[in-house]
Formats: sequence, structure tokens, C-alpha cells
Amino acid sequence: MRRLDEIMNFNEEFVLNKEYLKYTKIRKDNKKIVIVSCMDTRLTELLPKALNIKDGDAKFIKNAGASVIHPFGNTIRSIVIAIYEFDIDEVYIIAHHDCGMSNLDSSKTLEKGYSKGIDKNEVKKIIDSGFDLEKWLKGFNSVNESVVSTVKSIKNHPLIPRDIKVYGLIIDPTNGKLELVYDDL
Repeated sequence: MRRLDEIMNFNEEFVLNKEYLKYTKIRKDNKKIVIVSCMDTRLTELLPKALNIKDGDAKFIKNAGASVIHPFGNTIRSIVIAIYEFDIDEVYIIAHHDCGMSNLDSSKTLEKGYSKGIDKNEVKKIIDSGFDLEKWLKGFNSVNESVVSTVKSIKNHPLIPRDIKVYGLIIDPTNGKLELVYDDL
């Protein structure tokens, strides 16, 4: 059975048994914060628990490395919308130790793409059009530096109001301990 079929079958039972009721509540952002975190699955349950975040307390944005690599990409877009449409007043960038984006080699990632059938000529077209594919796929050497760089990208963005607080943290995915690396005093 395909994973999709398993998911659809489970979902049918989930709805039929009204298991959704325990998750249905008024949408309210009690803590008025947005959290940008890594998509690492170790953080799915650990991060909210380690921060005492409950359903309705915060907006979560997840991406590879908890980073902003483009000033007008989806992460910044989501933060801007959270600020203006949901009255968010604090942004938390929370990366983690032992991140898969640490020292990620973009050329090796491209090689994996080629082995899965990505056309090298199409990649060449992307590069020839002026897009820096190497930078787009590149990881980072230091989690701390990546967090600070992401915080500064947000703080200096022309669509982010100056009174929005932006903090940078790193979580240990083995025990949930937080380390503050950028405090927006």
C-alpha cells in the first residue's frame, strides 16, 4: 500500500471518529510570536515543549536550517504577513546543533539531483540566467553565524517595523536546552 493510501485511510477514520475535535479551537496567537525553525523532525514535538508553546501560542515557519537566504523569499513573506495580519510583535530564529545544513556541499546536492534524473542542461540554464544556484543550495559553516545573519536580515528588512523584536537561539536536539545567541535588547 502506498503511503498516500495509508494517510487517506487513516484520515477517513480520524474524521469519522471526530478525533479532530480536540484540535479545533479559536485561532488565537496568545504569545504574539512567530518562530522560524529548522524542518528537522527531531524538533517537531521537542521545540514547542522546550519553549512552553501550546496550540494557538505562536506561528511556526519551518525551512532547511531556520535561515533566510533571500530577502523576498517565503520565509520573509510569512513573517511580514504574521506581523501585519496577526499582530505578531516578536520573531524567534531557532536553529539547532547537529544540523544537516552545517557544511552542506551544494555540488554534492546537485550530484544527487543528477542521479535522480535532473537534467544537467536545465541546471546550466538556471546558472546561465544569473541565478546563484550554488549559494541557494549551500549550507553554512557555523550555526551561530547563520542565526545571527538571519536575525540581521530580518531586522534590516525594509518591510519589518523597527519595533519588532527579533531573537536568535540554538536548541540542542538531544535535550531541548536553549542557547541565546542574539538578544534584541
